[in-house]
Amino acid sequence: MRKLIFMTLMLAFSLNFLVFCQTGKKEQQPPLIPMEDFFKNPTKTSFKLSPDGEHIAFLQPWKSRLNVFVQKIGEEQATRITSAENRDIAGFAWANDQRIIYVQDKAGDENFKLYAVNIDGSNPAVLTPFEKVRVGIIDDLEDDPEHMIIQMNKRDPRVFDAYRININTGEMEMIAQNPGNISQWITDWQGDIRLAITTDGVNTSLLYRKDKNSPFKTILTTNFKETMQPLFFSFEDPTIIYAKSNLNRDKQALVKFDLDNARELEVIYKHPEVDIAGVMYSKKRKVLTGASYVTDRRRYVFFDDERRQLQTELEKLLPGYEVAVVDFNKNEDKCLVRTYSDKTRGSYFLYDLNSKQLTHLADISPWLKEEYMAEMQPITFKSRDGLTIHGYLTLPKGLEPKNLPVVVNPHGGPWYRDVWGFNPEVQFLANRGYAVLQINFRGSTGYGKKFWELSFKQWGKKMQDDITDGVQWLIKQGIADPKRIAIYGGSYGGYATLAGLAFTPDLYACGIDYVGVSNLFTFLNTIPPYWKPYLDMFHEMVGHPQRDSLLLAEASPVFHADKIKAPLFIAQGANDPRVNKAESDQMVEALRKRGVEVEYMVKDNEGHGFRNEENRFDFYRAMEKFLAEHLGGRMMEKQ
Repeated sequence: MRKLIFMTLMLAFSLNFLVFCQTGKKEQQPPLIPMEDFFKNPTKTSFKLSPDGEHIAFLQPWKSRLNVFVQKIGEEQATRITSAENRDIAGFAWANDQRIIYVQDKAGDENFKLYAVNIDGSNPAVLTPFEKVRVGIIDDLEDDPEHMIIQMNKRDPRVFDAYRININTGEMEMIAQNPGNISQWITDWQGDIRLAITTDGVNTSLLYRKDKNSPFKTILTTNFKETMQPLFFSFEDPTIIYAKSNLNRDKQALVKFDLDNARELEVIYKHPEVDIAGVMYSKKRKVLTGASYVTDRRRYVFFDDERRQLQTELEKLLPGYEVAVVDFNKNEDKCLVRTYSDKTRGSYFLYDLNSKQLTHLADISPWLKEEYMAEMQPITFKSRDGLTIHGYLTLPKGLEPKNLPVVVNPHGGPWYRDVWGFNPEVQFLANRGYAVLQINFRGSTGYGKKFWELSFKQWGKKMQDDITDGVQWLIKQGIADPKRIAIYGGSYGGYATLAGLAFTPDLYACGIDYVGVSNLFTFLNTIPPYWKPYLDMFHEMVGHPQRDSLLLAEASPVFHADKIKAPLFIAQGANDPRVNKAESDQMVEALRKRGVEVEYMVKDNEGHGFRNEENRFDFYRAMEKFLAEHLGGRMMEKQ
């Protein structure tokens, strides 16, 4: 009997050991994935349905640049209709069933021109051939196949006038001249400009007119800290709009707003913790269908049974992924669906609402295997002054979460936020053995008015303290090795990198600044001309060069370069219109004068971030080497 028990125990032990050995493979680190796999262009992306639902258009690489391709539904062959070789197509849209419009800038200057081409590649046209002019779309005029309404700063680089343009010939007429303070034009369902938003830099006004022939009247003026953002007109009543509003509340809610009486009629949806994010509607059925908000991840609320049923059907067909409907045809009997998660960029599908047929169109980056990707976990911690700070922690797969090298990755903006989903930078760093900490520090959007306002004039101060507190929280958890922590970010994240190295010099082993601000005085003096109307707002949010000169000097890392001792890598686009190259130049000069190690990469054909594939490869290859040298993470031997 004793022998039987012994044999049974040994068998159980053997089985458990076998299970451990089999599942232990999951605890091993994944193979090193080539850097290029994370940052090369996708197979296909940005799918859009033609209005008649007969074709799809998408971006696909050609000569390493993203170009527009068109494919008839049901056929396998696609036709390339653009030939961009120097710069990716930045964005495109269907102008009508037979013609595509797209925008492209030059070398990162963000002066986008508008182009058009037929779906067979014929009749290409540069609709706005003007130099140093930025174009934007106001209304694609879905019911007018020949025209659309655009805005340009052609007459005055500081402001945008509205034009009606012929998408075939480029012939245009100005339909609304900007008096100098209008920041947005808004059309009704007939394509008439009926609303405008003005700013004097601090106060925002909503202008309204009954019809296109009437004069505009100011119906509401608020401080810029308050939001009353029109979304679209009611389908039934041309004097009612749907809007996002935080008037008399902290969080932005979806509301119905009466233009004649300038008052909210109804709060349709509000969330107790976060702002409303997106709003959905059916133009065909003329109903509001739903809204989205972002807590730990994106969530939906539906006001319409048909839209709710569609989401249910799609989630049953595509289990285990976030499912988003990204486009409908005009008849709304076909839609494009995008899936994603924290471990994959996902796929595109075509769904026929009548036949219930789901057709796979493309996997965006199929070479990245989900089983090798790391999980992105929502986190919270308390700041030193008692705020609840949210963020995300990605731990390298297969390593015990103890004494890990860490890359702290503050987001840009700074009035922006990190969200849950696939992030190629994060997954690249996790694959190299680094834990990645992303922090939605005070000022990050989506958490309400108060949380945003707490960032005012706090660059390098309490905003930076939140990042520091997140790092200290990670150290106390035992996850971070306090001697192997790096900070890396782009734009404001680049500023936060420089501030982290200057103001907490003992916290970080190294830093990477990507198109970041170093001097708040020069930054405020070199903003693009079309940001000038917002300058007073910037002064209130960041600081005034004269009235707050001491504050700005204290918060500008370039004036504290003598405190920086950790190795630094800086990357900059020469044509950056937002963060001028001088921001990086002066930081590099100040450090090199002191003999501090600083690696400097400048790309002459880039702007605010590197868009061209070969430049991304150069940047992340250098990043991989830099971090391996200073943090000891994994690195591909052959580069």
